[in-house]
Amino acid sequence: MKNDSTTNLAIAGVLIATATVLGAFGTHALKPVLPPARFDSFEIGVTYQFFHALGLLGIALLQRSYPASVGLRWSIRLILIGLLLFSGSIYAMTLGAPRFLGMVAPIGGTSLMVAWGVFATTCWRLRLQSATP
Repeated sequence: MKNDSTTNLAIAGVLIATATVLGAFGTHALKPVLPPARFDSFEIGVTYQFFHALGLLGIALLQRSYPASVGLRWSIRLILIGLLLFSGSIYAMTLGAPRFLGMVAPIGGTSLMVAWGVFATTCWRLRLQSATP
């Protein structure tokens, strides 16, 4: 798959739309039937998906100005991996998947943290590059 800002903007849009659907599904279909702790976990997955998808949207917009940036590409990849592992495992466990999947969520969370570290470092370097004549 070609890794460009337009594709990444589309992915961010799909993730935001999916988070909206999952949030509505959770509130209207799951909240009445799930124990409060499981519903709270589901909401955390949706919240993280929303915030990181919005962040992905911002990175994809920045990528338009710096299409060759390896750091921006890695930030995007790590966010996508993190969302799949973190929110995905929470969604799966909410719907009855085996509890051992709970060990996957911290790996996804770590991927998200590393993604934002890579993003911050990349922005710092881009700032320095653009400041040099």
